[in-house]
Amino acid sequence: MELQKERIILGIDPGTVVMGYGLVKEVGTKIELISLGVVKMEKIDDPMLKLQRIFEKTVALIDNYNPDCLAIEAPFYGKNIQVMLKLGRAQGMAIAAALSRSMVITEYAPRKIKQSITGNGNATKEQVAAMLKTLLKFNETPDFLDATDGLAVAVCHSFQRIPTGKGTSGSKKSYSGWDTFAKDNATRVGGLGKK
Repeated sequence: MELQKERIILGIDPGTVVMGYGLVKEVGTKIELISLGVVKMEKIDDPMLKLQRIFEKTVALIDNYNPDCLAIEAPFYGKNIQVMLKLGRAQGMAIAAALSRSMVITEYAPRKIKQSITGNGNATKEQVAAMLKTLLKFNETPDFLDATDGLAVAVCHSFQRIPTGKGTSGSKKSYSGWDTFAKDNATRVGGLGKK
């Protein structure tokens, strides 16, 4: 009998005030929650010290949990170029931290993450959090939705490569979103994919 492969995924929702993160472990086709939380930086005035904190905390998460890969949310395109620039810098620091540990990095657009988790690319943070609580069977509500946003990035990455177990070739199937995943895995999601 073939051993099921394990993979730990670190997901990060970058930010310069609050950075959300989540870690999941994949064992075969199952996903389980390892940890989620936030790194707060609202009391740090110096923008360069915020970037340093993002780098150091990301390295600490990597060293502590030994993830196999990093999934990170891409900065969204907003009207305020300064906000986008700050988010890009925050994302860059988290990526640099992962690169310093030779990790594989994948970036996802916010819409792709929401679509993957809820089936709706325009879902609210609250809807994403509610779906994650159902999928990963946890009851705690984090103080900041940034924590579940970071977790959503990790779960989104997991959904892109979950094998269906169908066929004998051992091929893996990629899912384009929650609807497709739920339809092919109805027994795993307990009817959540039904409309």
